[in-house]
Amino acid sequence: MISTNDLGSAVYEAHRLAATVLPTDVRLAFKQMHQRETQPLPERVMSEILDNVEIAEMDQRPICADVGVPRLYVVVGDKCELADGFVQFERAAREATARITKDLAMRSNRCHPLTRANPGLNVGVFAPNIEYRFEPDVDWFEITAVHKGGAFGSDFRMLVDGDGTDGIRKGLLDAVAEFGRRGLTCPPVTIGVGLGGTKDQAFAIAKQAAQLRPVGDRHPDPIVAELEDELHEMVDGLGLGAMGYPGSGGYATDVHMEIAYTHSALTPLGIHQLCQAARRAVIRVSPDGTMEPRDVPAWFSEYSRREGIL
Repeated sequence: MISTNDLGSAVYEAHRLAATVLPTDVRLAFKQMHQRETQPLPERVMSEILDNVEIAEMDQRPICADVGVPRLYVVVGDKCELADGFVQFERAAREATARITKDLAMRSNRCHPLTRANPGLNVGVFAPNIEYRFEPDVDWFEITAVHKGGAFGSDFRMLVDGDGTDGIRKGLLDAVAEFGRRGLTCPPVTIGVGLGGTKDQAFAIAKQAAQLRPVGDRHPDPIVAELEDELHEMVDGLGLGAMGYPGSGGYATDVHMEIAYTHSALTPLGIHQLCQAARRAVIRVSPDGTMEPRDVPAWFSEYSRREGIL
């Protein structure tokens, strides 16, 4: 049985790691892009980005001054038992979010949308966001903290049958042209594409695809996986490099697509670009309270993408 204290400690640690340590897969992708870059300006930018990542981890300071919007993705095993229930977990999660904001001197980006009143703790109405999924036949509790930064780079449109895959390509190209070439997405980015479902679902899975899948991961559906490769090659072929400067190192670390069964006549398309501060950290808590940092979230599992009725 997992205690509330253990869960609060796990949330705190996930936030700390997300704020100060870039995920291994993203860091490796940045190094490879830096090695490929032949233009002096984006090469220098990539060098500074890599130096910044090392300094942030060494000094335990936020990777970016804009600490983004802290949010939590939680995967709960169906055999997991919480000592005090989910309400107490969410109270502990809010307390841990407020505490890490103070301890790391993280800028509080959460404020009232009308009055702009800011409690200075990154908590408030519906903040931090907490989303849940469930996993069969396991007894652990997994917390992924994502500090999502950037106000630009997202797009949505409704496709009709006649648009086909060309509509997906055009939607992504428009998003990159609108934001990426102007440096408003802080590239290198990780791009998430959500196709199908409802309007809100398409955008939600696009954001999750960008945030919660590691660089190099491919969708289990071979048709989707082939399109991921094609779209990645397409955006990197535009000649944009770090921070939108003309370059050869690449614009995106990867393109991840998630699909959902959709209306038979219309197909929502969501696009989300995660900036270079790809802050993601995973902590899995066992029944005995042991905390295990993990590289890859369990969010996109075989069960979560299940087909059929049951």
